[in-house]
Amino acid sequence: MLTALNDLWGGFGVALQPENLFWCFVGVLFGNLVGVLPGMGVMAAISVLLPLTFAMKPVAAILMLAGIYYGAQYGGAICSILLNLPCHPPHAVTCLDGYPLTQQGRGGVALGVTVISSFVGASFGIVEMIFFAPVLVAIALKFGPADICSLMLLGLLAGATLAKGSPLKGIAMTVLGLLLGLVGTDINSGEPRFTFGIPELMDGIEIVALALGIFGVAEFLKSVNNVKKISTEHSRVSIADMRPTKADLKLAFPAMIRGTLIGSLCALIPGTGPTIASFVAYSTEKKISKTPHRFGRGAIEGVACPEAATHSSVQGDFIPTMSLGIPGDAVMALILGALIIQGITPGPQLITEHPDIFWGLVASFWIGNIILVVLNVPMIGIWVKLLTIPYRYLYPSALFFICIGVYSANNDLFTVAQTLAVGIAGYVLLQLGFHPAPIMLGFVLGPRFEETFRRAMLISRGDLMTFLERPISAAFLFLVVVLITVQVFLRLRKSGNPLVPPTPQPIGELD
Repeated sequence: MLTALNDLWGGFGVALQPENLFWCFVGVLFGNLVGVLPGMGVMAAISVLLPLTFAMKPVAAILMLAGIYYGAQYGGAICSILLNLPCHPPHAVTCLDGYPLTQQGRGGVALGVTVISSFVGASFGIVEMIFFAPVLVAIALKFGPADICSLMLLGLLAGATLAKGSPLKGIAMTVLGLLLGLVGTDINSGEPRFTFGIPELMDGIEIVALALGIFGVAEFLKSVNNVKKISTEHSRVSIADMRPTKADLKLAFPAMIRGTLIGSLCALIPGTGPTIASFVAYSTEKKISKTPHRFGRGAIEGVACPEAATHSSVQGDFIPTMSLGIPGDAVMALILGALIIQGITPGPQLITEHPDIFWGLVASFWIGNIILVVLNVPMIGIWVKLLTIPYRYLYPSALFFICIGVYSANNDLFTVAQTLAVGIAGYVLLQLGFHPAPIMLGFVLGPRFEETFRRAMLISRGDLMTFLERPISAAFLFLVVVLITVQVFLRLRKSGNPLVPPTPQPIGELD
């Protein structure tokens, strides 16, 4: 414990360096802005700024990208509570009680409780990372290639099946990502694969082109016809209005604790992420409540619990990503890709080989969350006014910066063409009901999965039984079978035909 605290103290020394502190502030400010604006998701924001990290030092780059991720969660709650506008999936459940509180003239109290819940949840997630990640690393150092390969398979399958939408479509998108990761020159044989005679593809598909195409161009094409005007009738909130009463805190505090614990547990399961954590937390809080009829009508617990779960899960998502090199969702896959671009391989050796990155990141979480609390309280009015920006101005500007960012990555127009092609393909997938986020998970993990699989086969001389003979690998494969069985059972339960997606349940009917 003392060693972890000493390392954390050194991390504050890294995070408080002027350059790193500046980029941490830029990240949380931009993330907060992105969280407020509907349609400008975290993935698009990180994708747009990814080329900027090429010229930055690794610590500053990761601090900025991480700040965008958890900063966006603060901004997203503002829209959900004041405008009944869930800009991002994790905050959809916050609308159920947040907006009724706003209609009752208590929107400021809901925002105040949200800020407190967010900070409590994030703080617990940070503490979890401080003490749990080193233990996980110590265990991971005992893993062989077969064990790591099975763990990656579990992460890929969990990310594909637990994401929103049909599990079969999620698996299809993950497989597509794996195939895209194979494009380029084979490291072992030197033979080109899936290049179709195009020399520019010999080095593989650029992660910048794939990310900006899927989460930038495709989202722009999807939202370009959005002309809906946003009403700000109930959105006037002063700082004095945000002060909760003792009765509010008495109701909210136990809900915060429960939500925080649920979010931290969900973070350790690959593929869950903050969206599932917030829905599970809300559903659990409603079931254990002595007055469940209050939920959906302005229960303060219905705001505190899911927000604490969201932020606890967001911070906890960094544990498997940084300590094992296994991203739990597409956002973590992008951050993992940014590290790899910098020549740093996330995994068990990261803490010992690059302690400045790991502990600097952990320390920046505390700093960033304090900055976010300070930013959100006085700037609520400004964030709300930003929502009145018409889409016809917002998205062409975003598309312009996407083109500049992609071209500046390699000073190559072919990368711009890649981005356009991926964007059009991503838009078609969105229209067909295929959510493209698992593609990033498969693309980033694909080459590492192939490498560890080949290594396991070389060590075992081609014997596939090595995956079952090693206890750790067999345990992960057992979890894979359990996950598939559960998904099949749930599909059969919801519909007579597991291949036909069930009718989506309105969020207002959530139990």
